[in-house]
Amino acid sequence: MEWFTASGYWLSRLLLTRALAAIYLVGFVSAALQFRALIGERGMLPVPQYVAYVPPRRAPSVFQFHYSDRFFAAWAWTGALLSAAMVAGAADAVPLGAAMAMWAALWVLYLSIVNVGQTWYSFGWESLLLEAGFLAVFLGNARTDPPVLTLWLMRWLLFRVEFGAGLIKLRGDPCWRDLTCLYYHHETQPMPGPLSWFFHRLPKPLHRVETAANHVAQLVVPIGLFAPQPVAGVAATVIICTQLWLVASGNFSWLNWLTIVLALSAVDGAALAELLGLPRHAPAGAAPLWFEVLVLAAGALVVTLSWWPVRNLLSARQRMNMSFNAFHLVNTYGAFGSINRSRYEVVVEGTSDERLTEDTVWKEYGFRGKPGDPRRLPRQFAPYHLRLDWLMWFAGISPGYAREWFGPFVERLLTGDPATLRLLRHNPFPTTPPTHVRARLYLYRFTTWRELRETGCWWHRTLVREYLPPARLARP
Repeated sequence: MEWFTASGYWLSRLLLTRALAAIYLVGFVSAALQFRALIGERGMLPVPQYVAYVPPRRAPSVFQFHYSDRFFAAWAWTGALLSAAMVAGAADAVPLGAAMAMWAALWVLYLSIVNVGQTWYSFGWESLLLEAGFLAVFLGNARTDPPVLTLWLMRWLLFRVEFGAGLIKLRGDPCWRDLTCLYYHHETQPMPGPLSWFFHRLPKPLHRVETAANHVAQLVVPIGLFAPQPVAGVAATVIICTQLWLVASGNFSWLNWLTIVLALSAVDGAALAELLGLPRHAPAGAAPLWFEVLVLAAGALVVTLSWWPVRNLLSARQRMNMSFNAFHLVNTYGAFGSINRSRYEVVVEGTSDERLTEDTVWKEYGFRGKPGDPRRLPRQFAPYHLRLDWLMWFAGISPGYAREWFGPFVERLLTGDPATLRLLRHNPFPTTPPTHVRARLYLYRFTTWRELRETGCWWHRTLVREYLPPARLARP
């Protein structure tokens, strides 16, 4: 059926699928390198304990039936290898059915990880990757032209990401309505990047322009995704540009990159190929009937499941980053409905002294991404996701956010757990674990231009209070 496929979007699909596979690759590598300390058998929130009281119907995962650290590592690295193969074009080199099976395998592999990841995997971009990955199963490969319906489902997903984020802001913090939120956000965001200091120091009128432009990009522009070309392509281009602005100003894992990938579904591939000077692409041919039936079935499923996120969008009590089913299909999204005015950081320290006195020397642990040493310029890590660093930001907001994992984290520092220490940038006790560990809460703010020149510090910090009193391992 000619209406079923869109031959002009061959380049859009090519770029979209390769980029989506690359994000899957980042997700699997992140899981493989961090899981032992976070959710491993001896981790802070072990999977075996979790699946003991959470039934498979609530968290479908292969690890409901068997778990070992070796098995998890093999599972994650299998996902990484399959993702890498698809980045290289493996899905276009096999029959259509095999390509669909490969995308479905990636979805199942990552779903199993997310559903036992607990608070470490409670971020909206985990569900976003799973939902986009599910739709990719029905995008086809080089053996057929891209299905129009799947491209529209991708745009519907992108619309919910952007429009949901825009609505949660308007309904949330008053600073979004008076255009002052960016007076604070670049400084107080979860994990600043190397340019965040400079973004924060922009003149306040420019911050107001930023905020107003954000409202337009999230509440007006997404409507254009459903218009004919070239309007849809222009809307997608605006979204891509705003997302690149966010990439430059902070570290939001793969949220911004995946939003850019979804925007490719609205880019006219034929026009882009002509712009790049690529040769004309011949249509791949009609899709087989069985494929059309599966795409239509997937579309019907998405339409049915869309009732819950649409109802949420229309609700005055809108919730953000919520899944309505255990398979993370057709979710609701949103970010930063409220903005912190001040940045509080938990600084973790240890000492080798057996007896604590006023002269005890405390040495600070260094984290890879979160602010610590005031002289250290924030680094760029996105799209890689530093899960411990992100949750340390939440711990600074309230101890309640860290209640279930902060104690086990300190315990692993006291035992010198190698898996936990590998998550850190600097371990001040490389040979023998400390006898005591404590945590203190500091108020952080970006320095001024003058302070930066005089001290070389990007941050100024002030002690607020004790966060965790000195703790040591219980004696036998």
